[in-house]
Amino acid sequence: MIDPKLLRESPDTVRAAIAKKHLQVDLDAVLALDAQWRSQLAEVESLRAKQKAANNEMAAAKKGTPEFLAKVQEMRAVAAQVRDKEAQLTETEAKWKSAMLTLPNIPHSSVPEGAGADENVVHATNGSNEVVSAHAKAHWDIPGFEKLFDFGRGSKVTGAGFPFYVGDGARLVRALIQFFLDEGGKAGYQEVNPPIVVNAASATAVGQLPDKEGMMYQTVEDQFYLVPTAETPLTNFYRDEILDEAVLPVFRCAYTPCFRREAGSHGKDVRGLNRLHQFDKVELLKWVHPTRSYDELESLRNHAESLLQKLELPYRVLLMCGGDLGFSQSKKYDLEVWSGGQKRWLEVSSCSNFETFQARRAQIRFRSKESGKPELVHTINGSGLAVPRVLSALLENNLQADGTVRIPAALVPYFGKATLSFQ
Repeated sequence: MIDPKLLRESPDTVRAAIAKKHLQVDLDAVLALDAQWRSQLAEVESLRAKQKAANNEMAAAKKGTPEFLAKVQEMRAVAAQVRDKEAQLTETEAKWKSAMLTLPNIPHSSVPEGAGADENVVHATNGSNEVVSAHAKAHWDIPGFEKLFDFGRGSKVTGAGFPFYVGDGARLVRALIQFFLDEGGKAGYQEVNPPIVVNAASATAVGQLPDKEGMMYQTVEDQFYLVPTAETPLTNFYRDEILDEAVLPVFRCAYTPCFRREAGSHGKDVRGLNRLHQFDKVELLKWVHPTRSYDELESLRNHAESLLQKLELPYRVLLMCGGDLGFSQSKKYDLEVWSGGQKRWLEVSSCSNFETFQARRAQIRFRSKESGKPELVHTINGSGLAVPRVLSALLENNLQADGTVRIPAALVPYFGKATLSFQ
């Protein structure tokens, strides 16, 4: 959520943010509702002051006198007005809060202009997409692929996008997860094992509600949501808390399965491991002092890049333009690996700075040593990393003439051997 003060004092800044993100938001309607809510609030506060003054005057009058009885009548009339106006204020306030949730975060000044993915800026590259196996092919076309990654039986048991990982397929997934977690620990991220279902308040705090219900799986009776990313429970760890400034920054990492309905996804981009409804991911999260947040974003991105470097995967870093930035982010980098068989880039991590947007919704604050007052933290997160597309790039880029896959040296201690066989 943006600062209401910013909306009132600099509406053009908010209007420019909406335009830069290419979103459709009726800002004039939000401004009108904000003015109505503030007017009603002032009216209620004035009536409450009048009620208090009448109460004090009644207390000072002698009981049973005409003056006392007149004040009783005045008190009753004012109390009735207060009840009516408070009911109106409560209704308007609910509408105001909903309207405020429709306003996107303000893009950082370094975010480039652009309407969509084609206008993202290549920030950096590492490795050559030509230096991959001469035998590379789309992972779903590798002979024996279905023995270790069983989509058919997963579809039978649940539905499309819920594969079984079998034997060394499951072992390789587990190896990647453990590798990501261990590397996170070395970089100072404390591991957390969070819940994989959250309530609506948690989803709202990170910006997944109120507009992304269609992308998440829900439980019917309890109205919980299966997590689309560990970002959701992790960010809410400190919801409604005030931290000591001395503990900042706080680094955490977590592995969870992630659940996404991916409504509307179709075509070649969803084949094989490219886009699943359930997948594994390690998430990195930071709560940081506002003066350090953009340095910490670069540090998080560098860590995510180091994982790809150790896995010997060619990759590029994209700086997202306004139209592809996302509703909640102030700035975002996407890391994409080169898929040698599909001959295309696959996103494996998004590294984002939300500034105070999530913290304001979640009321995550720190007590400033300088002022002694609570201030909002900045939240930063990124994938470190998502398993399926990393896995598909590993399979494709390292496919050998005999049909086996070479395992990168950094992963061998976790997988237990230097090659993966589909036989």
